[in-house]
Amino acid sequence: MKRQFHINLFINSRGHHEASWRHPGSSPLPLTDVQYYVDCVQKAEAACFDSVFLADILAVPDDVDRAARCWLEPVTTLGALAMVTRRIGLIATASTTYSDPFNLARQLASLDHVSGGRIGWNVVTSFSPAAGRNFGNVGRPTHKERYLRAEEFLQITKALWDSWQDDAVVDDRKGGIYADKSRIKAINHSGAFYSVAGPMNLPRCPQGRPVLVQAGSSDDGISFAAKHAEAVFTAHLQKETAQSFYTELKRRAVDAGRRPQDVLILPGLSPIIGGTESEAKRLSREIDELCDYDVGRKRLSDHFGGRDFSHLPLDRPLRPDEFPDPAQNEAARSRSDLIVSAVRREGLTLRQLLNKLSQARGHFPFAGTPEQLADLMEDWIDGAAADGFNLMPPLLPAMLEVFIAEVVPILRQRGRFRGAYEGSTLREHYHLRRPSAQH
Repeated sequence: MKRQFHINLFINSRGHHEASWRHPGSSPLPLTDVQYYVDCVQKAEAACFDSVFLADILAVPDDVDRAARCWLEPVTTLGALAMVTRRIGLIATASTTYSDPFNLARQLASLDHVSGGRIGWNVVTSFSPAAGRNFGNVGRPTHKERYLRAEEFLQITKALWDSWQDDAVVDDRKGGIYADKSRIKAINHSGAFYSVAGPMNLPRCPQGRPVLVQAGSSDDGISFAAKHAEAVFTAHLQKETAQSFYTELKRRAVDAGRRPQDVLILPGLSPIIGGTESEAKRLSREIDELCDYDVGRKRLSDHFGGRDFSHLPLDRPLRPDEFPDPAQNEAARSRSDLIVSAVRREGLTLRQLLNKLSQARGHFPFAGTPEQLADLMEDWIDGAAADGFNLMPPLLPAMLEVFIAEVVPILRQRGRFRGAYEGSTLREHYHLRRPSAQH
């Protein structure tokens, strides 16, 4: 039997192309209008996608005058989306650097109750001096320190979610007993970064714990994912690097005492789809022409912890030594390594590099026909490069609608994607086991 795909929709701005907000194919609604998100999520649910995912930005970006990068806070937004959907999984980004474990744990558990068991948490170990200034933290935690903090953060949240046994609520109105206190335990955590007594102040959620998602691909990120993540969003510009990542992460998961199928790997895929390949490439060029290269330089700078690239000409081939060493990068280590590797491998000019990154920030860009896209997706799945895909339409809702109308039927015809939901929780969609409460 052929392996079926998992598909997550990643909603970002008016699409993942940095110029999407200017294109007529993107939504006319403000990014603060919840109806925009409702429309996209309901389309994805009608097509039986596994889940949708919302990213987060914790400070006003420097290029706010020329880039649409401010939108609704994701945890709050999932509450609204839970009420207008019934089956699709809902995943929000939240930072372990700039959040409180107890508060985030109860927010996500509450959402899991509200949604009937459809919540996931994209765990990010943020590095942002601007965000730090907003959260009373003016320091610059190292890459290693952020993952140490995240490790303790996860230890606390898991313990809080498990602090109530599934049968702790008795709700005996006649006998006057609401809960069995012997089934509720404090966690009494005291660590390097946090002190949390617990227990959680609400009963255990439908999934036991929200599904844990992670997106770091550095060595620390892979080790963290192997121990904790149940789905991994990852960025690759080549099938070969995706295969290496897939093999390594599955191996480390086994070393951590887990099954390979307990960690789903979903590379980012950003497709521009046309009736012909030339039509798709024409649309790609049309969107690229709306790019602001100063915005592109700023995005590039963000990947390298604020490094200034304004002195580099647009049309001279770049050298790898013009970039900081990714191994020493305290910001986006895995993404900076991907960028330097592409420069080394392809001899890109700065203009070419910025165009490559503009569509999906280092995730796999595609321009072609529905059949070509379905072929590519099958090739990655059968080639041990992915368990599914984190779909990142360059234009929303236009490219989402084309994908649903033109690509999903091909995948179903080939036996690769569901025609109806079989379960009701995100864990069931991802074929993940429900964890028992570990007192």
